[in-house]
Amino acid sequence: MTAVPYPPDVTTLAALLQNVLSTASQVLSSVPELARYQFNCEANNQPSQLVVSIGAIADIKAVLALASSHANSKNAFAVHPISTGRNWGYSSAKANSATAVILDLAKLNNIQCEDAKLGIFTVQPGVTQQDLRCYLNQHQLKFMVPVTGAGPGCSILGNALERGYGITPYTDHFAAVNSIRGYLADGTLFRSAVAELDQSQHDLLDKTYKYGVGPYLDGLWTQSNLAIVTEISLRLKAEPEAFSAFYLQFATEYQFEQAQQIVFDILQKLEGVVGSVNIMDQRRVAAMLATNPNGAAAHQVMTEQQVASIAKTYDIPAWTIAGTLYGQKAVVKAAKHEVKRFAGKQCSKMVFSDSWLINTARTVLQWLPKTMLSAQRKMLNSLDAGINIMSGHPNQVALPLAYWRNPRLAVTKDQTLHPAADGCGLLWYAPLITMNSADMRRFIGHIRAVCPKYGIEPMITFTSLKHDTVDSTIPIVFNLADAAAVAQAKACLEELVSEGLKQGWVPYRLNLAQQASLLDPTLPFWQISAKIKQALDPHNIISPGRYQP
Repeated sequence: MTAVPYPPDVTTLAALLQNVLSTASQVLSSVPELARYQFNCEANNQPSQLVVSIGAIADIKAVLALASSHANSKNAFAVHPISTGRNWGYSSAKANSATAVILDLAKLNNIQCEDAKLGIFTVQPGVTQQDLRCYLNQHQLKFMVPVTGAGPGCSILGNALERGYGITPYTDHFAAVNSIRGYLADGTLFRSAVAELDQSQHDLLDKTYKYGVGPYLDGLWTQSNLAIVTEISLRLKAEPEAFSAFYLQFATEYQFEQAQQIVFDILQKLEGVVGSVNIMDQRRVAAMLATNPNGAAAHQVMTEQQVASIAKTYDIPAWTIAGTLYGQKAVVKAAKHEVKRFAGKQCSKMVFSDSWLINTARTVLQWLPKTMLSAQRKMLNSLDAGINIMSGHPNQVALPLAYWRNPRLAVTKDQTLHPAADGCGLLWYAPLITMNSADMRRFIGHIRAVCPKYGIEPMITFTSLKHDTVDSTIPIVFNLADAAAVAQAKACLEELVSEGLKQGWVPYRLNLAQQASLLDPTLPFWQISAKIKQALDPHNIISPGRYQP
């Protein structure tokens, strides 16, 4: 199965597409119209010659029918659906094939509350984290948005289909998805067997039960190119009666093993009360609070002295644990007691977001001139933004990291950030690691040995998925305008992955270049996947090459 060739006459194809679309949708082909689809944080930009902005779901079927009817003609074309195109560091709006017409589904942004008591909501591809937050606020519905650090403008549906995760309850965002609906390449509308068997007029049961009847197919539509998803129905977590974020600090590098054991105990013994828990090293926290001391254009790692200076200014320890407790007041109170018991006297500092210390600091800083205690003010602002994220309110607190080596733009507080359009260089190394202190310590050594060789800042975060598995998100931040820096960043990622695989550290998701280089079509898993693709999309119409070697 090969990708269809791109038609030599783009004007002809544009006319064919516009002819089958309703007035709600539009073909974009001019340079100004295509400008916002050209940017990419990976330095893999390639011009998109055609984009179809979809304004009505029926137009997706019309485009697929056109693609099928022209599959063996000189006007053959493929399509690549995007939700909001804000997949920073993982291609943004870029297709994996130069043959593909981008289907921009951002205008499909309907939100439907299926049952306010049960907390079941249906969202389309264009629904962003902020859209859902605004909808809940407008309708006075007390639920939490499944936020990520990618920012308010990113798609709920897109993140779930990439099997993303966050720090709020229902950490695994795809696990909270109960039903998926959309189109196969031949225009077939798919839904679960429960929906097809249900003879009532309610259409609710399917949206409350994940696994349906018969073979479970919904997983096929995630990290794949087998269908175009038009809606997901998901379960949202009700806002808890009580909420308390906790921050545990460990002063020395050698206390990592203690920190890891505390996180393990919290996750295993407080399951259902605690959300995800992060462990961050000093350099990672420093990049959140301070500007790059070497300047954004420099392709060099901070010295130990520079890190120590930032750490002293902002009181950043060697390791920081950040997590959140949710539930009834009595439950959260008891859980806080347990966290204190697990941590004991092992950490150098323990802070809870609802503590008198934090509340007093907020009050004091509110009355002082803004020019005073600037470092403490910035720390508290960052803390509050993190607390908002943990409580299900999207914001940009994590996005400035992408600008750490961007000399083109200095981030300001009220600025709307768009790392791809703003020229940020960003790649991700995100392997899965067993929740084992020896394995995690070896991984730390791996990062700190490889990254500096390529001038990349070794910033480490471990995010717990369960008490037995963590994902480490390593941001490879570079100056996109510096060709040498781009080459170094890509070489760094390649070595991190290749050497990491030998240790059993497998990334949970891959960027476009990695999908092409790492996935072996001769192996049984990908042979099975190819057979499914051939059966469902014999003309290779949907996203050629995406998770399909």
